[in-house]
Amino acid sequence: MFITTKKNRHWHIIFLAMLFPSLLVAQDKLTDILKSELLREMEEFSACRDSADRPYFISFRVDDVRSKTVRASMGSLLYSRSSRHRIFTPMVRVGGYRLDNYHQLREVAAVNRTEPSYLPVEDSENAIRQVVWWMTDQAHKNAVERNEKVKSNLAVKVREEDTSDDYTPQPAIRYFEPALPDNYPNFNSTEWEKKLKQYSMVFKQWEDVIDGWATISAQVVRKYYVSSEGSEVAHNATYIHLNISASVKAADGMELPLHRSWFASSMEHLPPDREVLREAERMVAKLKVLKHAPVVDAFSGPALLSSEAAGVFFHEIFGHRMEGQRMRSETDGQTFKNKVGEAVLPPFLTVYMDPTIRQYKGVDVNGYYRYDDEGVKSEKVMLVENGILKNFLMSRVPVEGFPASNGHGRAAAGMNPVARQSNLIIETTQPKSEKELRQALKKELKKQSKEYGYYFAAVTGGFTQTGRYSPNAFNVTPTEVYRVYADNRPDELVRGVDLVGTPLAMFSQIDATGDEYGYFTGVCGAESGQVQVSCVAPMLFVKQIEIQKQAKSQSKPPLLKKP
Repeated sequence: MFITTKKNRHWHIIFLAMLFPSLLVAQDKLTDILKSELLREMEEFSACRDSADRPYFISFRVDDVRSKTVRASMGSLLYSRSSRHRIFTPMVRVGGYRLDNYHQLREVAAVNRTEPSYLPVEDSENAIRQVVWWMTDQAHKNAVERNEKVKSNLAVKVREEDTSDDYTPQPAIRYFEPALPDNYPNFNSTEWEKKLKQYSMVFKQWEDVIDGWATISAQVVRKYYVSSEGSEVAHNATYIHLNISASVKAADGMELPLHRSWFASSMEHLPPDREVLREAERMVAKLKVLKHAPVVDAFSGPALLSSEAAGVFFHEIFGHRMEGQRMRSETDGQTFKNKVGEAVLPPFLTVYMDPTIRQYKGVDVNGYYRYDDEGVKSEKVMLVENGILKNFLMSRVPVEGFPASNGHGRAAAGMNPVARQSNLIIETTQPKSEKELRQALKKELKKQSKEYGYYFAAVTGGFTQTGRYSPNAFNVTPTEVYRVYADNRPDELVRGVDLVGTPLAMFSQIDATGDEYGYFTGVCGAESGQVQVSCVAPMLFVKQIEIQKQAKSQSKPPLLKKP
């Protein structure tokens, strides 16, 4: 036992800091206010006359967001603005860890409403307590009401397939990072206004470009979490996104956009001006060809997916099916629920999620965080090792065989956390050069008696369906696609392509992978709102893909020339 005196206090602080570095970081005032109000409310609720109305668990989350955004179009500044806000999200659970108000309601259209609200951005204790008290009271009323519906629903429905508990207890965590300075990340709005006008001016040079813009957004988020279990967490995240985009409209009404984006965790990691300008010029040259490119017909056959396209492909059709809560949902297709220990991918592929890394092979990734939105430390999760399914992404909602969180309970501000993706990494043990993959593609084209296959060079995103009441299909939206001819004719740029299919059929057709990794960074929208994610993958050779015609506008191109 240490006895601290004035004489030896400094020595003990140094000694403790060596063992527990986080102890040097003092709690800020907002954490103290949240913790104090939570304890007060738990004490007040303990006096509820009906024990069924007493919360067994309460947590408070606050997302303190500072952002700066600049946008320019065709060489002119559209806006330059900054903002600051705090979003408070309470969670109130009544019942017990075994069964509570968050239990799924089968065949009933009732959701667990969150009660988010804005908090003052100043640490005014009385004002903050007022909002927290009122919103928590509303959340408690909703929790009690829904808990009654849960009990009634269980009484009239058949036994559930998965009878796991509704929530997992978590040891108390205390972690504090100091708040970042108000001027971080050293974003100079005036400088970026000039840069973006220069970038977007490139798109003004060709009269057929109907829209061309450049945007940068720098966001610093300080996340707070306190719970009735004793957890107190405060940590920071920085997201800097630079984007350029331009589009043309073909004679048949089809709108054809091209995009390029860069992510960085600090301003110093953004690309130099010459790289962005070169990409904008490439984009214009590509649009000139794309406007008059042939429209595809429905097709089934071999294809190559660039590393970027492969990342989105895996995010949509694989990553979402690894999110744990889907394994216990009675309405989900549960594609992989009973396949743990089985081969689900080729043996040369390993897939994992890793929110603990800021970079992969020297490139910034934006699915990084220290603690998730349920106060659980982030973990690397091995999903597939040498083709064999090993694990799922878990929040604090357990599923059969997976009783604990692995730090993937995530949510946008104001939403309830569920298991979500972070940094999705796909690695290969059998890398091949792009030349070898093209040779394999052409060999397969001849085998299938196909004149051509396809190369998906760039994509803008996609979506997937995992429910039981609709086909378990996916749709990836490419923006740059080429026909690759078996007879060695030059690749031909085409338009109007959607990559579609079903997951198990598509996975069985992956035949080879490339030797270089590509990155796709952005936000993913699902049940708990938009969260930051990254995908890292090699190029893929797939022996059988399916494409369909893309939906298009029926409006004619502009009759008047661009001014």
